[in-house]
Amino acid sequence: MPDLDLPFARAAHYRAAHRRAEPGLVGDLLKEGGTRVLVVRGNRAAMAGERVALFAPDDVAHLAVGIHLFLGEADDVAYLAAVLADPEAEPDLDVGWVGLRNFDEPDLEQGLVVEAIALAQWHAVNMHCPRCGTRTEVTQGGWVRHCPTDDTNQFPRTDPAVIMAITDVDDRLLLARGPQWGPGRRSVLAGFVEPGEGLEQAVVRETMEEVAVVVDPGSIEYRGSQTWPLPASLMLGFRARATSTRLVRQEDEIAEADWFTREEMAAAVADGHLGLPGRASIARSLIEDWYGARLPD
Repeated sequence: MPDLDLPFARAAHYRAAHRRAEPGLVGDLLKEGGTRVLVVRGNRAAMAGERVALFAPDDVAHLAVGIHLFLGEADDVAYLAAVLADPEAEPDLDVGWVGLRNFDEPDLEQGLVVEAIALAQWHAVNMHCPRCGTRTEVTQGGWVRHCPTDDTNQFPRTDPAVIMAITDVDDRLLLARGPQWGPGRRSVLAGFVEPGEGLEQAVVRETMEEVAVVVDPGSIEYRGSQTWPLPASLMLGFRARATSTRLVRQEDEIAEADWFTREEMAAAVADGHLGLPGRASIARSLIEDWYGARLPD
């Protein structure tokens, strides 16, 4: 099967990890007029019209920035992210703000924003040493937090999660709704990989736990991966075939679950009874991969 075209799996810049240990890297780049800075406010990025706002350093020097992050380079231009110290405060900038769920930009801006938000989210919840509780220091262009007390380093973490398009012997697709979602909204199943567990094992276990459906391990096919940095997930997409169809919901996880033919799905989407995940998600890509065509929003 062809690879999935996953929005957040594309990037057009080089992360230039070899530069992160350069002494004074961020400070030096902020003095260079050719550097470009994107601004992050919580889990949103600054937009100028329909494009990501990329500022010269002097244009955002007045902002109250918590940390600067070195994102990498493209075409001899270095890119930084300025993460605002207070995500609730309204900065003095004539911009709009967009989150990842509604983000659809060219590959360069997309790659920069996803990287910036992922790093910013990690910093927001990892400000202290997990061993001794000391406030850690940001080093290596934002890619390391160093504890001055016990001389240890903390690095950004990513949590693997499986997400799977499960079909039955009649090639119907299983769609479910979480209890936190509004009526009509459905998606494919997903769940975090547990310690000591392989990806294929997680696909089988999560499907059994959430809807009591048995998956044939030999049918599991990897389809692609995409980051979801809210806060720190790597979504690993699969297709798999079920050997049973009776659905028994795990009620605290699943509010509704049903099998859909392509015709049933198309009709439900068309009349507004079925809401699918947004185009930024790997879930949408997996659903349309099974369906065989793009579905209307």
